[in-house]
Amino acid sequence: RTPANQSIFRVQSMVCTLFREYLLSQNFVEIHTPKLLSGASEGGADVFTLDYFGKPACLSMSPQLHKQMAAACGGFERVFEIGPVFRAENSNTRRHLCEFTGLDMEMAIMEHYDEVLDVLGDLFVYIFDGLKERCGPELERVKEQHGFEDLQYLRKTLKIDYATGCKLLREAGVEQDDYEDLSTENEKKLGDIVKEKYNTDFFIMDKYPLAVRPFYTMPDPNNPKLSNSYDIFIRGQEILSGAQRIHEPTLLEERAKAWGIDVKTIASYVDSFRNGALPHGGGGIGMERVVMLYLGLPNIRKSSMFPRDPRRIAP
Repeated sequence: RTPANQSIFRVQSMVCTLFREYLLSQNFVEIHTPKLLSGASEGGADVFTLDYFGKPACLSMSPQLHKQMAAACGGFERVFEIGPVFRAENSNTRRHLCEFTGLDMEMAIMEHYDEVLDVLGDLFVYIFDGLKERCGPELERVKEQHGFEDLQYLRKTLKIDYATGCKLLREAGVEQDDYEDLSTENEKKLGDIVKEKYNTDFFIMDKYPLAVRPFYTMPDPNNPKLSNSYDIFIRGQEILSGAQRIHEPTLLEERAKAWGIDVKTIASYVDSFRNGALPHGGGGIGMERVVMLYLGLPNIRKSSMFPRDPRRIAP
């Protein structure tokens, strides 16, 4: 009942309200996808398994397949969802949860996947502006206890490519290859560098190496080592991972094989694109992580009313 805790969850509520408001204003349709699945939703291993009337099943790691089917194949073109996401990762860190609220969006691409980045950049500016306008007293109550600095962000969201990010790190004396994944430590360091150079806590990094992204990520047509994928950062920590998805079944199967994935295990995913699919892209946002980083909280559990981690499953 403390004023700070009350305020944290009122801010959390407003983040979801603003997310929904903005996307509805951009002609998105809210959808609701199943959380009980017959297989791993992203072809991964970190899923909670269960018995479904004698058949193996799992809890959804992501609404990935279903939001792609709705946006690219189902005629909706622009969709979003606010719903639970489950990750069976034994991660006992300050920024991981086993169950969190996902703010997901997916949209058809008319000409270039930069269209998705433009929507995402404007979406976050709308959320940040809205929090300042509508949650002034709540932000002050949280500040009294946690003393965070106001988030700095640009009206037009900064976008840098992965190679530029790596170069900035090397110039600061940090070892980072253009084709290796960023460690958490290097992400934080890059956030500090970007803040100093561009005066923003919020930015998009684009063109990740293909080798460090999921199999369904669209390769860069101009450089086969890169991909049409991106991450979004607040205060040097990733809060969204996204990409243009592969919408051609043949290329999807080819990329799955390159990752050593048995195509039979993802047949329903690939088959959903066989009757034609629009080029599309999107991303998934961790709501609790956005709240934690916006408010400068020391631990993600402070932005989850009933946190679920490897050691906690009650109350």
